[in-house]
Amino acid sequence: MGIETKERGGRGLESGAQIISGQLGKTIQRLRKAYNLSLSELAEQSGVAKSIISQIERNETNPTLATIWRLSQALDISIERVLSSDAEAPFIDKTGRADTPILVSEDGRLRLAIIGWIKTVEWLQWYDVQSEPGGELDSEGHQRGSIESLSVTAGEFEVEVGEMVQRAKAGETLRYRCDRRHIVRCVGPEPGAALMVCILKAAVME
Repeated sequence: MGIETKERGGRGLESGAQIISGQLGKTIQRLRKAYNLSLSELAEQSGVAKSIISQIERNETNPTLATIWRLSQALDISIERVLSSDAEAPFIDKTGRADTPILVSEDGRLRLAIIGWIKTVEWLQWYDVQSEPGGELDSEGHQRGSIESLSVTAGEFEVEVGEMVQRAKAGETLRYRCDRRHIVRCVGPEPGAALMVCILKAAVME
């Protein structure tokens, strides 16, 4: 799965620098995990050394603004959102289209917009799924006990887990174990749309 990048103009570096906090490392780590990127892969995409990224994630170093900028561009998110982290204050958070990360399937026909909150990515992830007819998302297993839910809003999808295959049309939902290889396909002649929610390390499996 690849990352669909977007062109943006320069952001206000000075305004971003004013809101640096100790939560930076956790934010970078959550974003990296949301993209399923290794430290080496993020280092390659950002031009920041793997050792530096590791130190940032462990809050063992104070990175320069230039380093944070390169990481934010590689993670396809604005520098202001990377740096902002006041967890105690009331807030209403709005993410625009340009700041919504997009994952693209290997065949290029299916796109996942990461609409979940980056602070929950280690245990709860949700995505807006848009697919052309025939689009297929082939995923390796997540953590043991993880469950995925696919609620179809348009078209028809098929989910394959092991030897089991099930289909769902608009208004229907499929729930399945995703701690093993699983494949989501948009079947039929029409484009498909769905909401995908992944609960990692689910406590109960019935």
